[in-house]
Amino acid sequence: MLCVLISKKLVNRICQMGLRPAVTGPVSTRGYKGQAPDDSRGDLIEIPLPPWTEKHDETMDIKRRRLLFQSRKRGMLENCILLSLFAKKYLTTMSEPQLRQYDRLINEPSNDWDIYYWATEAQPVPDVYAGEIMDLLKEFTKNRDQEQRLDAPNLEYLDKTG
Repeated sequence: MLCVLISKKLVNRICQMGLRPAVTGPVSTRGYKGQAPDDSRGDLIEIPLPPWTEKHDETMDIKRRRLLFQSRKRGMLENCILLSLFAKKYLTTMSEPQLRQYDRLINEPSNDWDIYYWATEAQPVPDVYAGEIMDLLKEFTKNRDQEQRLDAPNLEYLDKTG
């Protein structure tokens, strides 16, 4: 009985202490800030990536399937959800020039955060990526119909037989 009483007091004391901050000194809250002028980016490690090259030898069906997979399998969950749902809605109706624009948009930039910031209009879109597909993605990102977008769709949605 004494153990139960001590345990309750200990739990109450721990809960009360939880209201106070655990750290009393300055706390670093450094995160990626994109091209912010005050960010020296000295803490970032740049890993050289091979330059993006357009695949000219693909059929449109193969290109759609590759872009579908690449839309779904991103470096960050936010883009995984955003781009895979965008691809689900628009990929099957994109023309060949639109598919090339989308391919360049999702594969040439080396930082997924850049794509996210452009789509959410947090940063201006570089001229090389501006165009019909980026405008469509920015409008899709606004989610005017207030769809619930919590997870990426299954990869099979392009398969006509499934």
